[in-house]
Amino acid sequence: MPPSWDSSLTRWTEAGLLDSATANRIREWEGDRGGGSRWPVWLALGLGGLMLAAGVLLFVAAHWDLLPPGQRFAVLLITVAGFHLAGAFAAERFEGLGSTLHACGTVALGGAIFLAGQIFHLEEHWPGGFMLWALGAWAGFLLRRDWAQLLLAAILTPAWLSSEWLVASGDRRGAAPLAVGLLGLAHAYLGAEPAPPGGDTRARRGLVWIGGLAIIPITFFLIITAPGRPFVQSLSWPQLTLGWGIALGLPLVVAVLLRRSSLVPVAAGLAWGAVGVTVAAGAHGVVPYLWSAGLSIGLIAWGVKDRRELLVNLGIAGFALTLTIYYFSDVMDRLGRSASLIGLGLLFLGGGYLLERTRRGLLAQLQEAP
Repeated sequence: MPPSWDSSLTRWTEAGLLDSATANRIREWEGDRGGGSRWPVWLALGLGGLMLAAGVLLFVAAHWDLLPPGQRFAVLLITVAGFHLAGAFAAERFEGLGSTLHACGTVALGGAIFLAGQIFHLEEHWPGGFMLWALGAWAGFLLRRDWAQLLLAAILTPAWLSSEWLVASGDRRGAAPLAVGLLGLAHAYLGAEPAPPGGDTRARRGLVWIGGLAIIPITFFLIITAPGRPFVQSLSWPQLTLGWGIALGLPLVVAVLLRRSSLVPVAAGLAWGAVGVTVAAGAHGVVPYLWSAGLSIGLIAWGVKDRRELLVNLGIAGFALTLTIYYFSDVMDRLGRSASLIGLGLLFLGGGYLLERTRRGLLAQLQEAP
């Protein structure tokens, strides 16, 4: 459905001319009629847009050394503008293609920013490139209300803040506030669903995917940075206060904007990270694994409370991964070769059976709940 239709339906619903159920049925019918909501179409558009943007950037990179500075800058402007003009031309005919081309334009904007910095020797503060890239994504979202632009902004804004913090801290010991903030933001993205009546389900589903894909690697990053003693650093107290304030405050603000009912789980995840990096600083043995298992159990509890299968599956996967890493790092070296393989087999067979049985029982409870 074109963005103009969707905004009109929202306006008519707010004015009382249509009820929410009728508006949602119109959206579903238009989406099915246009084929834009079918996953093979979106998969083809996503892969096609990714390959198109990568191919254009590789073509520019291959001929970069042959061009003088003026022509280089002109090529960058033409590339970014060309994607957006093509997206504007295609949007009224096929919304999915228009969104894809506009997303390619925003992706190309990032390459253009950093290459322009190289042309004019503006590499003194490289996080500024991420800031401009994020601003471009937010401008695209404000102009088009496009879910693809919102997802790019949701990735690029934390990337900018993370790069600024890494430059400011200068060492690994300053990574703890960064890891806690990213973990809280992943929780906030996971809490984006379900969408309110009349809301854009595609944008919220995309945010959930971002949070789900990011939460496990961020958790391991947090556990690795825990021995860095986050409160004993070369940073000044104003810098440290600002860093922890953004790390703890931004995810809470995002949670309130997306879905207020997710505020408690997001706050619990932040508390788990902030308290854990203090307790686990310098800790060894089983403590980091118990810490990780606690987060997995929290995700499972959140999924049971909100009746969401994704959170239950994520929690089970995190718990299984924690057990596997604990066996490889702390148990396997203490056993002989044959005993370690036998134990590994029992872990996979017995542990896998128990976890799968637990998962199915929890999902059955979710389906039976009123």
